Amino acid sequence: MLEIANLEVVYNEVILVLRGLSIEVPEGDIVALLGANGAGKTTTVRAVSGLLDVHEGEATKGSITWKGKDITHAKPSEIVESGITQVMEGRRVFAELTVDENLATGGFTVQDKAKTAESYDRVMDLFPILAERRKQTAGYLSGGEQQMLAIGRALMSDPELLILDEPSLGLAPMLIEQIRDIIVDINKQGVSVLLIEQNAMMALSIAKHGYILETGKVVMDGEAQKLLGDEDVQEFYLGLHGEGGERKSFRDVKHYKRRKRWLS
Repeated sequence: MLEIANLEVVYNEVILVLRGLSIEVPEGDIVALLGANGAGKTTTVRAVSGLLDVHEGEATKGSITWKGKDITHAKPSEIVESGITQVMEGRRVFAELTVDENLATGGFTVQDKAKTAESYDRVMDLFPILAERRKQTAGYLSGGEQQMLAIGRALMSDPELLILDEPSLGLAPMLIEQIRDIIVDINKQGVSVLLIEQNAMMALSIAKHGYILETGKVVMDGEAQKLLGDEDVQEFYLGLHGEGGERKSFRDVKHYKRRKRWLS
């Protein structure tokens, strides 16, 4: 459904961030894109969403294909209309607007009012708390409620692919579980998901396939459950090490065995 092939992205004409990135999102799947800060996750999202220009970035090599069509240099509005919607890191709700007004902005590109009403009902079913807060100003919602609103706003355009950039960031463990279950429900409704996360445990627990980024390259990928069971992934991303899987802090992890696919 979505294919990124050998993509290179440069910022300000000098800073190379993505170095030949290749990933795929099959139709109907949840795909996890993992990596530490600075690995290139958000740049990947910007490239798919057409937002590189805003950040002085440019795709200099490679391609992004959506349902067989090259969208590498397409405008953000064209990408949304084609069926791809992004939930940005940090929620980015319109704080001074109400919940309903925020949702209305998400359906701006949809001309069919009946379809918009159907999407609205779907969001209310997924997020009952938003139904209770419909007329409340978004800036007064809790962090978890704002994340739900951001996801709901994205669903108002009835996307085929939903890109979630760090949806668990800053949330309490109970809310992370709730967001995780919501992502699964959305996927069951037929929406493919590209999940960008630092929380490897949460992402891999629901994904079918996972990619691990480091310095703008994919250094490991495979079935999500296999990645969860991999010793290197456990050590570096899950803080597990040694027999019995006892906990270790990230600062105590001495090494990470980089398994570069291009050397295999």
